[in-house]
Amino acid sequence: MLEVEGLSVQYGKHRALDAAALSVGSGEIVVILGANGAGKSTLLKAVAGLQPPGEGARMALDDRELIGLPPHQVVEAGLALVPEGRGIFGELTVRENLQLGAFARRARADEARNRAHVLALFPRLAERLDQTARTMSGGEQQMVAIGRALMSAPKMLLLDEPSLGLSPLLSGDLFRALGRIRSGGIGVLLVEQNARKSLAVADRGYLIENGRIVGGGTAAALASDPAVQRAYLGGAR
Repeated sequence: MLEVEGLSVQYGKHRALDAAALSVGSGEIVVILGANGAGKSTLLKAVAGLQPPGEGARMALDDRELIGLPPHQVVEAGLALVPEGRGIFGELTVRENLQLGAFARRARADEARNRAHVLALFPRLAERLDQTARTMSGGEQQMVAIGRALMSAPKMLLLDEPSLGLSPLLSGDLFRALGRIRSGGIGVLLVEQNARKSLAVADRGYLIENGRIVGGGTAAALASDPAVQRAYLGGAR
């Protein structure tokens, strides 16, 4: 389980995140909903060790404290981030991107098995293992990014706007893949612009405004909340 308490992040004088608290269980999808600039990406970066938190924060994965760990040790602890924009190595092949994902010590012994799992999850990648990543479509590149993260054998997967720029068809494929990832016991913390689809696949969600967590609940309860519908789902039904 991922547990976050009192997480604050400051950019100069601007407080981007203020005492955020959340949890994500194993085999659970949790979505963070909020407007642009609300602090969603900052939250993921701080949890992944890419942004230093303020004093008093606590972040733990299965009771292992994450505060103070450099990003590569956060990966070794079992947490992997797929950033907005994917961050794949465009000049490398799909195969090479996946190999780099298995660089973590925790993943090396099971590299072949993890690759087989990724290729079963995204069969399109199996057909393109030797293709240069930059020549692929946006949806295929997102598969590479998620597959590379899964190659590190994570306990917890952080996804920042994974459906951004994808066609409706590929977006649907992506959300179905998240359900299969969850069924394998991996927890997923999801920041996603498509609130309707993310709530449809998630177990729980949190609402963030101006850097503060202001609400939360089951995905079903949030989807039926008139205020959430007005703010994120295009109006009350």
